[in-house]
Amino acid sequence: MTARILIVDDVPLNRWLLEAKLSAEYYQVATAADGAEALRLARAWQPDLVLLDVMMPEMDGYETCRRLKDDISTVHIPVVMVTALGAPEERLRGLEAGADDFLTKPVEYDTLLARVKSLVRLKRLLDEWRLRGETARVLGLVDDTMAQPAIAGARALVVDDWDPGAQIVQDALSREGVLAGRAASEAEALALVATVPFDLVVLSLSMTEQDPLRLASRLRATDATQDIPLLLVAEPEQKGRLLRGFDLGANDWVLRPIDGNELRARARNQIRRKFYQDRLRADLGHALEMALTDPLTGFYNQRYLLPHLRGLLASYHAGGLAVMMVDVDHFKQINDRFGHAVGDRALREVADTLRSRTRVFDSIARYGGEEFVVVMPGAGPQEAMVAAERLRLSVEELAFQPERGVVHSLTVSIGVAFSHAGVQSAELLLQAADQAMYRAKNGGRNRVETAGTEWC
Repeated sequence: MTARILIVDDVPLNRWLLEAKLSAEYYQVATAADGAEALRLARAWQPDLVLLDVMMPEMDGYETCRRLKDDISTVHIPVVMVTALGAPEERLRGLEAGADDFLTKPVEYDTLLARVKSLVRLKRLLDEWRLRGETARVLGLVDDTMAQPAIAGARALVVDDWDPGAQIVQDALSREGVLAGRAASEAEALALVATVPFDLVVLSLSMTEQDPLRLASRLRATDATQDIPLLLVAEPEQKGRLLRGFDLGANDWVLRPIDGNELRARARNQIRRKFYQDRLRADLGHALEMALTDPLTGFYNQRYLLPHLRGLLASYHAGGLAVMMVDVDHFKQINDRFGHAVGDRALREVADTLRSRTRVFDSIARYGGEEFVVVMPGAGPQEAMVAAERLRLSVEELAFQPERGVVHSLTVSIGVAFSHAGVQSAELLLQAADQAMYRAKNGGRNRVETAGTEWC
C-alpha cells in the first residue's frame, strides 16, 4: 500500500534518513524544513500522513500540528510527532495539539512502519466518506458545518481480565465524561458489542486466559464492529504483539504503567475521529435520501423507481407484480385558478391518501408533475384492481378546500398493469400502466383501466 508522506524536520540528516527508509518501502515522500513550509505543502500536496519533528525554530511541532488540525483543508491528515523528548508531559502536549501518535527518537523502524500503515489505512477510509460528503455539500444536500464534537456521553468498552488494570482505564475515561463498561472475556465482550453501540474499545494485550488478538481480529471482521476504534494496552516488552495488533487493524496504543492523561488524550482523539466518520456517513445517507425522494410528497422519485422495479422483476420469479399509474384529473385547472401553492397542497393531500390506503410493503413514487406510481409486489390482477378502485374512491371522497368556504373535487385516473415470470422490463411495465391510465382519461376520467392482455 503506497501513500504520500510529508516529513517535517529542521535537521537535513534526519529528513534524509526518514526519506530513504520510507522511499525504500515505495512511499512517495516530500520534505519540509520548518513549520511554515509544512503548512504550505500540506495544503497543496494533501499528504496521507505527516511525520512532524517537535523541536524546530520559529514554529515548533506543537504549533504546526495545532494549525494543521485547525485548517479545514488539512484537519483529516494524520500527524505523527517525532522527537527526542520522551517525557510523558511531552507526549501529552503533542496529543493535546491533535497528534495521532508520538514516537521517540531514535525511531524504531518496525514501529514506524506499523503506525504509517495503520494511519494511512484509516485515512483512506475517511477520505472515501469525506469525498462523498463533499459532493453532497456542493449539491446543497447537507450542511457544510463540521464542528469539533464533544465526547462526553460516548460509550467505551474496556476488555481486561485484570480488575485493577480495567479500573484504571475506566476511571481515566470517566474523567473525560466517557461511559466505560467492562468485559473480562472474549465471549462477554462479543455479547456486549452486539447489543451496545460502543465508540471505543480498549483492549488489554495482557489477558491471561484468552488471546486478546483473536478478539481484535473478530472485531475487525464483523460489519457491526469493524469501524469501532481499537486502543491497545500493552506492557513495554510486548512490542511484537503491539505490531501484530496494528496489522489486525488496531488504531492506537498505550503502555503500562498507564498515564491517565495520555490515555484520555488518545481516547479523545479516537472517539472524535469516529464521530467525524459517523457524521460523514450520516451526511451521505441524508444526501442519498434527498436525491432519491421527492421533497413535496416524501415519495421516491424516478431515479429510485426504475432500479427498484427492475430488482423486483428479477426477484419475483413465481409471483406477480402490479403497477398502477395514478394521474390527478384536471390538475392544471387547480394551478390556473388557485395558484401553484394550492396545487402543491392538493398533491400532498392526494399523496397522503395514497400512503394511507396502500400496504406497508408497497412502494409509491412521484413519477411526474401530477403522476404517481404504486408498485405492489406479489399482487395479482384481482387484488390490484380492488386496490386501485379503493384508491380512486378515497381520492374522490376528499373534501379539498383550496380557499375558505370553497370545496374543489379531486379525482384520479388510474391505469393498472401486471407482470408475471416472463416479463423482465420495468420500462415496458410502466408504459403499459401509462397507456391504461390514458384510456381511463379518454373514457371520462375518475376511473380505473387495466392494460391489455398483450402486457400480461
